[in-house]
Amino acid sequence: MKSQPKQADRKWKFTEKSRNVHLMQISLPRVGDEQFVLLQSDVHWDNPHCKRDAWKAHLDEARERDAPILDNGDFFCAMQGKYDPRSSKNEIRPEHVGSNYLDRLIETADKSLAPYADLLTLRGQGNHETSIAKRHETDLTARLTERLKLRGSPACVGGFSGWVSFSIKLSGTKAKAFKLWYHHGYGGGGPVTRGTIQSSRIACYVSDADVVWNGHTHDAWIMPIERIRLNQEYKVEYCRQTHVRTAGYKDEYSDGHGGWHIERGGPPKPIGGAWLRFRHVKGDAIKLEIIEAQ
Repeated sequence: MKSQPKQADRKWKFTEKSRNVHLMQISLPRVGDEQFVLLQSDVHWDNPHCKRDAWKAHLDEARERDAPILDNGDFFCAMQGKYDPRSSKNEIRPEHVGSNYLDRLIETADKSLAPYADLLTLRGQGNHETSIAKRHETDLTARLTERLKLRGSPACVGGFSGWVSFSIKLSGTKAKAFKLWYHHGYGGGGPVTRGTIQSSRIACYVSDADVVWNGHTHDAWIMPIERIRLNQEYKVEYCRQTHVRTAGYKDEYSDGHGGWHIERGGPPKPIGGAWLRFRHVKGDAIKLEIIEAQ
């Protein structure tokens, strides 16, 4: 694994503009320069069914690429607390057993993420984190982020939805802008549509995003929606909005023997996230590719 680069040698910088709007500045001055960004959601890191090997493999790949990592919520599963009706002794890792259950989640997650702290940027909120805030009056995402910042991490707490604006600096003062809108997700996904119907609804009111990113349903797909607009020269031009759904790292199906997911007829789900790849291809052109991380 590569060692942590010095900040001055990095191509990217992550800063907060408001509570759910963040800026990612990337420098790609030469043709051929590229920058990867890792998108993850629904890690469910503390759940025994989390595929930690796959999760860590993607973090190690991000290290090799010096790729910033964005998280879109449900990093924690956190369902084994005192006031959670879903709690089960069979669904808790040994290191989290104790009267200070939530404290143990934060402490162990901080240690697990420590080797990658300098790559962690957006820390979004999912329904599992907001459920803890409602029941236990504490924000797990904020508490973990506070610890990561003590390690020098650029990590910032985001919202259940929000924006990340990418400013790609070319040579001189020239720059290209790409906007990502994220929302943790909602609903059950659907056994046939996998939640793709939601993309058509979202596209109606999120008009200025180049990328729309959801998680939550543990499905994985990349779906472009081609649109048209009239530019300032009164010419019709195409503009693409790409919708991305990241699956996560929790395997609820296993061998199909039993459990809540099996009893409700839940199918096997994919494992992984997605990569954004910004590439300076020619002149002032930047190509954005989205690739499944599996």
